Amino acid sequence: MSDTVTLTQVKSGIGSNEKIRATLVGLGLTKMHKTVVRKNTPEIQGMIAKVRHLITVEE
Repeated sequence: MSDTVTLTQVKSGIGSNEKIRATLVGLGLTKMHKTVVRKNTPEIQGMIAKVRHLITVEE
């Protein structure tokens, strides 16, 4: 497992419930096609699993 993970938002959170939108904000993804780098921790992996259909993940 690598130390970091790169996340890019590819679909909008509009129409998703409040928990999904809050998870995107928690990951730092606030706009379409925004890319962020996060530490690869179990907490981040859980958040990624919740919004997997809205983002792409590169390790």
